[in-house]
Amino acid sequence: MIRVLVVAPAPAIRAGLRALLRADETLEVIGELVTLDDVAQLPPETDVLVTTESVSPAALDRLLRSREGRVALLLLADAPESAGIVVGRPVRAWGLLPLDATGEELAAAVRALHVGLLVGVPPLMEPLLRSRLLAAGESEPLDEPLTARETEVLQLLAQGLANKQIAAALQISEHTVKFHVSSIYAKLGVTNRTEAVGLGVRRGLVVL
Repeated sequence: MIRVLVVAPAPAIRAGLRALLRADETLEVIGELVTLDDVAQLPPETDVLVTTESVSPAALDRLLRSREGRVALLLLADAPESAGIVVGRPVRAWGLLPLDATGEELAAAVRALHVGLLVGVPPLMEPLLRSRLLAAGESEPLDEPLTARETEVLQLLAQGLANKQIAAALQISEHTVKFHVSSIYAKLGVTNRTEAVGLGVRRGLVVL
């Protein structure tokens, strides 16, 4: 069970988030806060924080110190700048979804954050991912960049699709998919799907 804390200033928003998250049996909402300013109210067993609040640098730094960096934070906002505060800070995982995200999207994001992945929709995440990679020194280009088709295949791998499903989605043969997958492994220097997706996320090639 993943333990989630909801942070939002409005009671109606907290109630809505609580209802959406509790619809997933793998999640447990263990509490609510109006603001992250009071770190003392944060339950120590919290796995993921879900917030609609604009987090201040001071509040986030206090939170990181109190949890020794073991913070997974899901921000709900409609502008990339809302998550700019987390870029370059030692959070364990973070993500950004729009305010109209569905319950299924919220639950999937919380599960991904719980295992340390970045999460978000491309229009919101891409500029932030670029900033994060530059800050982390991981922006060196690949010796041989992925082609547009290989990037599509990698994105579908990240969604958990099998080769046959990828072939159907891209309207190509399964043999061609296997060829692209082998090429992706070679270019990224990995040996399996998990490594390929993980490296793809860190380099900003994949958005979960």
